[in-house]
Amino acid sequence: MAFFSKNDASALQNRVNGTNEAISTVISNDMRITGEVSFTGKARIDGTITGNIKGEHLILSKSGKVHGDLELISLVCHGSIEGNIKAQDVTIHPTANLLGNLAAENLSVEPGARLNGEISSTAQQKQAKTAAARSTDKEKNSP
Repeated sequence: MAFFSKNDASALQNRVNGTNEAISTVISNDMRITGEVSFTGKARIDGTITGNIKGEHLILSKSGKVHGDLELISLVCHGSIEGNIKAQDVTIHPTANLLGNLAAENLSVEPGARLNGEISSTAQQKQAKTAAARSTDKEKNSP
């Protein structure tokens, strides 16, 4: 099930694919990392990360596990996440297991995916902030 319009689908696909750039970082299945992780470009996690992640485009494979918060441009999730997610575009596949809050502009969840937490739309939050700012500007400019 997708939570965006058909016109937005191609733009979402380009952002999720990281504008078709190659994966620049791979955390292999036998790797375990503890600590903060940040990256640019596209990364794939097959192993386990315990700590917060901040980056651009992340692919979490079926074997991938994250115990920490994520702040990304796009996330394609096949694995397990225990932590909060904030991203522009999120695609959750049937093998995914998410435990934590999720905030995204565009969200696609395939049948079978497991989500346990609060889901919010950052697009609605942005619209509300913009409307509030316009209202404040009108009040300032009124005689």
